Amino acid sequence: MTEDLIPRIEALGARLAEARASVARRFIGQDAVVDLAFTALLCGGHALFIGLPGLGKTRLVEALSTVMGLHGGRVQFTPDLMPADILGSEVLESDAEGRRSFRFIEGPVFCQLLLADEINRASPRTQSALLEAMQERAVTVAGVRRPLAAPFHVFATQNPIEQEGTYPLPEAQLDRFLLQIDVPYPDRDTERAIILATTGAHEDEARTVLSAAELVAAQALVRRMPVGEAIVGQILDLVRACRPDDASAPADVRDSVSWGPGPRAAQALMLGARARALMAGRLAPSPEDVTALAWPVLGHRMALSFAARARGDSLPALVARMAARAEAPERAA
Repeated sequence: MTEDLIPRIEALGARLAEARASVARRFIGQDAVVDLAFTALLCGGHALFIGLPGLGKTRLVEALSTVMGLHGGRVQFTPDLMPADILGSEVLESDAEGRRSFRFIEGPVFCQLLLADEINRASPRTQSALLEAMQERAVTVAGVRRPLAAPFHVFATQNPIEQEGTYPLPEAQLDRFLLQIDVPYPDRDTERAIILATTGAHEDEARTVLSAAELVAAQALVRRMPVGEAIVGQILDLVRACRPDDASAPADVRDSVSWGPGPRAAQALMLGARARALMAGRLAPSPEDVTALAWPVLGHRMALSFAARARGDSLPALVARMAARAEAPERAA
């Protein structure tokens, strides 16, 4: 490790603690959810928040936009939403002398943190409008490629129980989300704090702690953090064990999984483990970091077979077994 990394990591850790405290003024409790959201930002990735209505998913994303100093945009996904409503479109205009020309009007995707609210309510055609933006940080409209701002993140929300009027996200779309973040019900003490803080005459407001430029610098710092060979091996063991057609996959994966994670999952685990270590004040990731991120990284990149679903198999339980196997292969052998 170069000498300049240690003070920079320590300083960034202190700033991130301040940022998380500011987010907590608007999104009370649910520390694990907040940490995963920060992990996605530090990795330069996108996140899919899945939770029931009223759990604060939108509120969290709006607070993150304020705290991180990012220009935010929002799209409410509906069945009649069109790609141009997200990307923008060209309009024909006439000047004072009657000359006509096209002018491009930017859509809400031209921001730094896009909230795609209830993303599964739009048609597959509209969902696909985000594919290029999420992967290449650019959009192509009328044959012209237009770069997006840096940093650029998509934080999408999805309701897991409302199926009428929704469209499942295709695998190519899901794979572009670095993390799937499950937002559970709060515990009793957290819910008590929520109702006391949000039903009075005044509510606490989040304040800006970092800037977009500082976030870009933090993302570059995360990529410079060292990763031990044992952690690299653990990541490869975990990802490859979850592919049913891989020679290293155990029998329960081959019997239960119809498709598994690709190389993007390994990239996400590598970056996410670094970011998680940084937020904990450590200079390098540990095996526990990889294990903790196994479900958020792999859960949306795998699917149980029909026979496994009929048997009542659990995908989270399967991923947990594979994560334990990769963390301690000598015990799982």
